[in-house]
Amino acid sequence: MPPQKLYAGAKLRETRQRLALTQKDFAAKLGVSLPYLNQMENNNRPVSTTVVLALAQEFGFDVTELSTGDAERMVSDMREALADPVFADDPPPLADLRLTASNAPALARAFLELHSAYRQTHERLASLDEALGREDARTQPSPWDEVRDFFHYCDNYIDAVDRAAERFATSSETPGSIRDIAIARLSEMGIKVSYSDSPRLRFYDRQTGMLYLSSRALPETVTFQILLQLALLTQDKLLEATLDFARFQSDAARAIAKIGLANYFAGAALMPYGALLRAAKECRHDLEILANRFGASIEQVCHRLSTLQRPGAKGIPFFFVRVDQAGTITKRHSATLLQFARFGGACPLWNVHRAFETPGRFLRQLAETPDGVRYISLARDVSKPGGSFGAPVRRFAIALGCEIKHAEALVYADNLDVTNARAFEPIGISCRICERTECHQRSVPPLERRLSITPDERGVLPYKVG
Repeated sequence: MPPQKLYAGAKLRETRQRLALTQKDFAAKLGVSLPYLNQMENNNRPVSTTVVLALAQEFGFDVTELSTGDAERMVSDMREALADPVFADDPPPLADLRLTASNAPALARAFLELHSAYRQTHERLASLDEALGREDARTQPSPWDEVRDFFHYCDNYIDAVDRAAERFATSSETPGSIRDIAIARLSEMGIKVSYSDSPRLRFYDRQTGMLYLSSRALPETVTFQILLQLALLTQDKLLEATLDFARFQSDAARAIAKIGLANYFAGAALMPYGALLRAAKECRHDLEILANRFGASIEQVCHRLSTLQRPGAKGIPFFFVRVDQAGTITKRHSATLLQFARFGGACPLWNVHRAFETPGRFLRQLAETPDGVRYISLARDVSKPGGSFGAPVRRFAIALGCEIKHAEALVYADNLDVTNARAFEPIGISCRICERTECHQRSVPPLERRLSITPDERGVLPYKVG
C-alpha cells in the first residue's frame, strides 16, 4: 500500500501564525517557494518531507502533531451527527467532510455545536419538557457534553495542570508516599484529615477545616480523593485560568470542568508524567505492575496512560473507554484514529462488552476498523463496591488499546499472531456510520447505502445493503 499523503494545511497555518511570521518569511525558513507554501496551507498540495524536516530543525516542532489531532476526530463526529435522520436524504460524501475538517475546522465545530443544540431542543420537545416555557431554557449544548468535548479536543492532556502536579509530587522533601505528602501539605494549611464510616467518599468542612474521608473506600480511592481536594485548595488560580481559556458557555459546564481539572491534577500527582512514562516502558505497560508501583487502581492507570501526550515526550497513543452494563459509554478518549460514538453504545463486536462475562480477567483482542487500521485492545471489568453489606456495587468495563504497530511495547501482545490478517476481528464505531455490509450484529442500516428488500428472501439481516 503506498504511503498516505499528509494534508495538514490548518496545522501549518496555525504554526505560522503562532510564530508571528508572514507567509514569505515562513516559506524562506522552510526552504520552499511562497506559492508552494500557499498551496500547502490551503491543502492543494500535501506537506512535503522537506517541510516536515524543516519544521523539526528550525522550530523544534513535534511533527507527529501534523498527522494526528482534531481532523480525524471531527470527521468521525460529523459523520455521526449526519447519521441523524434529519440528514438522511442527501448526506455529503466523506471526501467533503475531510476537506471541511482540514480546511475549515472552525466551521466543522460550529456545525457540531449546532447539531448538538438541535438534539437538545428535539429531546426537550419529545419529552414535553416544561422547562421550554421558562426563561432559562435556551438552546445550548449539555454542560456534560461541552466539558467532555473540551478534554477530547485537548487530546486529554492539560500541560500546565500536568506539570504542576508533577512538580508537587517530585519536589517535596517530606518522606513517605504521595498520600503522606498530601496530608502533610494539608496539615501545613491547618486542615485535618479524618476517616468515618460513611458512604460519602469525601467531604470538606470549610468552617472547621476538617476533611472527612470514607473508611469504606479502597485505599487508592482515598488517596485520589485527598489529592483532588488538595488541588481544589492549592491550585485554584491555575484551574481558573485554564477555565478562562476554555470559555465554557454555562456556569454548570465551568463547574463540572473545574472538578474534571482537579481530577486531572490528582491523577497526575498520583502518577507523575516522567516517572510513569519510564515505568511503563520498563514493564512494557503491565497494568498490574504499574498499579502496584503507584498505589493506583487499574482504571486509574489506564486513564492516566491515555493522557501521556506531552509534546516532545509522548507515550504510546492509546484509546481508553469505560462502558456500563447497558453498553453506554461513560468515559472515552482516543489519541488514535479510532473514535467512539458520541451518543449511545460502542460496537457490540468489541471485547469491552465481553469483559462482564469474565470478571477479574484481562481480555485481549486484535481488531480492525473499516478504514483498515489494526489495533490491539485490552479489556477488563472493574467493580466499585459500596463498602458494606447490601450496598450497591457499580460495575463497569474498561478498554485500553493502541495501533498494532506499538505491539512490541505491550506485554499483552506476547504470543498473539499480529502478522496474521485473519486474527483481526472486524469492529466499527456505530452501526449508522459503519461501512461493513455483512455484519451479523448490525442493529440499523448504514447511513450512506441504499437498501434492497426482498420479501421472499431472508438472510442474517432482513435487508441487503447496496
